[in-house]
Amino acid sequence: MALISVSNNALQNITAVPASIPTGALVLLSTQTASNSASLSFTSGIDSTYDSYVFKFIDIHPRTDNVGFGFQGSTNGGTSYGVTITSTAFQSIHRETVTGFLDDFIQYASGGDLAQSTSYQPLNEQGWGNGADEDGSGILTIYNPSNTTFVKHFISSVTNYTHHDYSIIQHNGGYFNTTSAINAFDFKMTSGNFDGTIKLYGVK
Repeated sequence: MALISVSNNALQNITAVPASIPTGALVLLSTQTASNSASLSFTSGIDSTYDSYVFKFIDIHPRTDNVGFGFQGSTNGGTSYGVTITSTAFQSIHRETVTGFLDDFIQYASGGDLAQSTSYQPLNEQGWGNGADEDGSGILTIYNPSNTTFVKHFISSVTNYTHHDYSIIQHNGGYFNTTSAINAFDFKMTSGNFDGTIKLYGVK
């Protein structure tokens, strides 16, 4: 086995990190802003350049009360969305005004999982509120969507203010059951339009 030696052992002498070494840095690829929009689609920039991609949701605010927010992938550049998904989810919930029973609890989110389904994956299945002070934010990571050997895994963590004054954070994990490259993603509410910003990052 060959031994690798370092000729300079001081960090200040390192002038650059080789491109082949992962750093975990986020590279902003695109930003889309919804303004009473039915959906936001990301149809470019998702390829083999990065092993994983991160979406950040900022102040997602539905125009319709008591709705959910979800996403789907595409293998044809966004012509259609409906890749088969299997996933699971759980939630932590706390009520704004504590009154007693069911003010705070953790639960398996049966409405947030899919079993070999082509439906949109719920990022938070509890009803988002559409009041002026009600919105949601979070993060979604997609792993190696361009791989053509394995399925594509994802994890998400999204928090929102519900229409009945609860704070909810939902954690999802799952996979797109396809060996085809996924090259586009679409985000929308279960009903009606929404406002807010979604940012797409590549992870170096």
